[in-house]
Amino acid sequence: MSAMRTALLCAWLAALPVLAQTIGPAHKADPPPDASSAPTNQIDYLQATEAVRAKCIQGRRTICGRILKVLPGGLVVDSGYTSLMRHPLDRSWLIPSTVEAQREPNLVEKNEPDCVCVGLVFLTDAPKSRRPRPKVLDYVVLRAFPTGQFTYNSVGTIQRTVRRFSYSLPIAVRSNLKAEQ
Repeated sequence: MSAMRTALLCAWLAALPVLAQTIGPAHKADPPPDASSAPTNQIDYLQATEAVRAKCIQGRRTICGRILKVLPGGLVVDSGYTSLMRHPLDRSWLIPSTVEAQREPNLVEKNEPDCVCVGLVFLTDAPKSRRPRPKVLDYVVLRAFPTGQFTYNSVGTIQRTVRRFSYSLPIAVRSNLKAEQ
Protein backbone atom coordinates (compact mmCIF):
# COMPACT_ATOMS: atom_id res chain seq x y z
CA MET A 1 0.00 0.00 0.00
CA SER A 2 2.87 2.39 0.72
CA ALA A 3 4.23 1.88 -2.79
CA MET A 4 0.86 3.01 -4.16
CA ARG A 5 0.86 6.09 -1.93
CA THR A 6 4.42 6.91 -3.00
CA ALA A 7 3.45 6.58 -6.67
CA LEU A 8 0.38 8.76 -6.16
CA LEU A 9 2.43 11.37 -4.28
CA CYS A 10 4.99 11.44 -7.12
CA ALA A 11 2.19 11.87 -9.66
CA TRP A 12 0.71 14.67 -7.60
CA LEU A 13 4.05 16.42 -7.23
CA ALA A 14 4.63 16.16 -10.97
CA ALA A 15 1.23 17.78 -11.57
CA LEU A 16 1.91 20.76 -9.27
CA PRO A 17 3.51 22.99 -11.95
CA VAL A 18 0.54 22.39 -14.25
CA LEU A 19 -1.90 23.15 -11.46
CA ALA A 20 -0.02 26.33 -10.62
CA GLN A 21 -0.20 27.50 -14.24
CA THR A 22 -3.93 26.76 -14.61
CA ILE A 23 -4.99 28.16 -11.25
CA GLY A 24 -2.80 31.24 -11.40
CA PRO A 25 -1.75 33.50 -8.53
CA ALA A 26 -3.97 33.67 -5.46
CA HIS A 27 -6.08 36.78 -4.93
CA LYS A 28 -5.10 38.98 -2.00
CA ALA A 29 -8.57 38.56 -0.47
CA ASP A 30 -8.29 34.75 -0.51
CA PRO A 31 -6.99 33.20 2.70
CA PRO A 32 -3.71 31.29 2.34
CA PRO A 33 -4.28 27.61 1.52
CA ASP A 34 -3.79 25.12 4.32
CA ALA A 35 -0.56 23.45 3.25
CA SER A 36 -1.10 20.39 5.45
CA SER A 37 -4.51 19.39 3.98
CA ALA A 38 -3.97 20.11 0.25
CA PRO A 39 -1.66 17.16 -0.50
CA THR A 40 -3.76 14.80 1.62
CA ASN A 41 -6.99 15.80 -0.18
CA GLN A 42 -5.29 15.39 -3.54
CA ILE A 43 -3.87 12.00 -2.54
CA ASP A 44 -7.28 10.90 -1.25
CA TYR A 45 -8.86 11.97 -4.56
CA LEU A 46 -6.20 10.13 -6.57
CA GLN A 47 -6.63 7.02 -4.44
CA ALA A 48 -10.41 7.14 -4.87
CA THR A 49 -9.98 7.61 -8.61
CA GLU A 50 -7.58 4.68 -8.84
CA ALA A 51 -9.95 2.49 -6.79
CA VAL A 52 -12.86 3.34 -9.11
CA ARG A 53 -10.67 2.72 -12.15
CA ALA A 54 -9.68 -0.72 -10.81
CA LYS A 55 -13.35 -1.50 -10.13
CA CYS A 56 -14.27 -0.49 -13.70
CA ILE A 57 -11.55 -2.72 -15.14
CA GLN A 58 -12.68 -5.61 -12.93
CA GLY A 59 -16.28 -5.10 -14.17
CA ARG A 60 -15.28 -4.85 -17.86
CA ARG A 61 -17.51 -6.98 -20.08
CA THR A 62 -17.65 -8.05 -23.71
CA ILE A 63 -20.93 -6.86 -25.15
CA CYS A 64 -21.91 -8.87 -28.19
CA GLY A 65 -25.51 -8.52 -29.18
CA ARG A 66 -28.36 -7.07 -31.17
CA ILE A 67 -29.34 -3.40 -30.97
CA LEU A 68 -32.96 -3.17 -29.80
CA LYS A 69 -33.25 0.61 -29.44
CA VAL A 70 -31.24 3.59 -30.60
CA LEU A 71 -31.64 6.42 -28.09
CA PRO A 72 -29.99 9.87 -28.09
CA GLY A 73 -27.65 8.83 -25.25
CA GLY A 74 -26.73 5.38 -26.49
CA LEU A 75 -27.88 1.94 -27.57
CA VAL A 76 -30.05 -0.65 -25.83
CA VAL A 77 -28.41 -3.99 -26.65
CA ASP A 78 -29.52 -7.57 -26.03
CA SER A 79 -26.13 -9.10 -25.27
CA GLY A 80 -25.19 -12.78 -25.41
CA TYR A 81 -24.69 -13.45 -29.13
CA THR A 82 -21.31 -15.15 -28.82
CA SER A 83 -21.45 -16.33 -32.45
CA LEU A 84 -20.60 -12.72 -33.41
CA MET A 85 -17.11 -13.11 -31.96
CA ARG A 86 -15.82 -15.02 -34.99
CA HIS A 87 -13.54 -14.11 -37.85
CA PRO A 88 -14.10 -12.03 -40.09
CA LEU A 89 -16.78 -10.28 -38.00
CA ASP A 90 -14.16 -9.31 -35.39
CA ARG A 91 -12.80 -6.54 -37.64
CA SER A 92 -15.47 -4.02 -36.67
CA TRP A 93 -17.45 -3.21 -33.54
CA LEU A 94 -20.62 -2.61 -35.60
CA ILE A 95 -21.99 -5.50 -37.67
CA PRO A 96 -24.91 -5.18 -40.11
CA SER A 97 -28.22 -6.89 -39.38
CA THR A 98 -27.81 -9.10 -42.46
CA VAL A 99 -25.27 -11.29 -40.62
CA GLU A 100 -26.65 -14.53 -39.25
CA ALA A 101 -26.17 -14.82 -35.49
CA GLN A 102 -27.80 -16.77 -32.68
CA ARG A 103 -28.12 -16.02 -29.01
CA GLU A 104 -26.41 -18.58 -26.80
CA PRO A 105 -29.36 -20.34 -25.06
CA ASN A 106 -27.69 -21.42 -21.78
CA LEU A 107 -25.06 -18.72 -21.42
CA VAL A 108 -24.31 -17.60 -17.85
CA GLU A 109 -22.33 -14.42 -17.20
CA LYS A 110 -19.18 -14.94 -15.17
CA ASN A 111 -17.93 -12.45 -12.61
CA GLU A 112 -14.53 -11.76 -14.17
CA PRO A 113 -13.11 -9.14 -16.54
CA ASP A 114 -13.77 -9.55 -20.28
CA CYS A 115 -16.43 -12.23 -19.87
CA VAL A 116 -19.45 -12.06 -22.16
CA CYS A 117 -22.24 -9.83 -20.86
CA VAL A 118 -25.66 -11.49 -20.84
CA GLY A 119 -29.01 -9.72 -21.09
CA LEU A 120 -30.18 -6.21 -21.83
CA VAL A 121 -27.66 -3.39 -21.38
CA PHE A 122 -27.42 0.29 -22.29
CA LEU A 123 -24.21 1.18 -24.14
CA THR A 124 -22.97 4.78 -24.13
CA ASP A 125 -20.00 6.44 -25.81
CA ALA A 126 -19.80 3.90 -28.64
CA PRO A 127 -16.84 4.34 -30.97
CA LYS A 128 -17.24 6.23 -34.21
CA SER A 129 -18.03 4.11 -37.22
CA ARG A 130 -17.04 4.44 -40.87
CA ARG A 131 -20.37 2.86 -41.71
CA PRO A 132 -23.65 4.70 -41.36
CA ARG A 133 -24.92 5.14 -37.83
CA PRO A 134 -26.02 2.09 -35.84
CA LYS A 135 -29.57 1.00 -36.59
CA VAL A 136 -32.09 -1.16 -34.79
CA LEU A 137 -31.32 -4.88 -35.33
CA ASP A 138 -27.64 -4.25 -36.19
CA TYR A 139 -25.14 -6.05 -33.96
CA VAL A 140 -22.30 -4.76 -31.75
CA VAL A 141 -19.21 -6.51 -30.41
CA LEU A 142 -16.94 -4.55 -28.05
CA ARG A 143 -15.57 -4.31 -24.54
CA ALA A 144 -17.21 -1.83 -22.19
CA PHE A 145 -16.97 -0.66 -18.58
CA PRO A 146 -19.84 -0.51 -16.05
CA THR A 147 -21.28 2.91 -15.21
CA GLY A 148 -24.35 2.12 -13.12
CA GLN A 149 -27.92 1.70 -14.31
CA PHE A 150 -30.17 3.25 -16.93
CA THR A 151 -33.98 3.44 -17.05
CA TYR A 152 -35.84 3.83 -20.32
CA ASN A 153 -39.34 3.35 -21.72
CA SER A 154 -39.33 0.00 -23.49
CA VAL A 155 -42.92 0.01 -24.84
CA GLY A 156 -45.25 2.93 -24.30
CA THR A 157 -44.96 3.95 -20.67
CA ILE A 158 -43.46 0.68 -19.42
CA GLN A 159 -40.11 1.47 -17.85
CA ARG A 160 -37.19 -0.91 -17.75
CA THR A 161 -33.95 -0.54 -15.78
CA VAL A 162 -30.82 -2.12 -17.23
CA ARG A 163 -27.08 -2.03 -16.57
CA ARG A 164 -25.26 0.87 -18.23
CA PHE A 165 -21.84 0.47 -19.83
CA SER A 166 -19.42 2.91 -21.44
CA TYR A 167 -16.96 2.06 -24.19
CA SER A 168 -14.54 4.66 -22.72
CA LEU A 169 -12.66 3.89 -19.49
CA PRO A 170 -12.04 7.58 -18.58
CA ILE A 171 -15.73 8.38 -19.04
CA ALA A 172 -16.69 5.33 -16.95
CA VAL A 173 -14.34 6.42 -14.15
CA ARG A 174 -15.72 9.99 -14.16
CA SER A 175 -19.31 8.71 -14.18
CA ASN A 176 -18.71 6.33 -11.28
CA LEU A 177 -16.83 8.98 -9.26
CA LYS A 178 -19.72 11.41 -9.76
CA ALA A 179 -22.21 8.74 -8.65
CA GLU A 180 -20.21 8.08 -5.46
CA GLN A 181 -20.18 11.78 -4.45
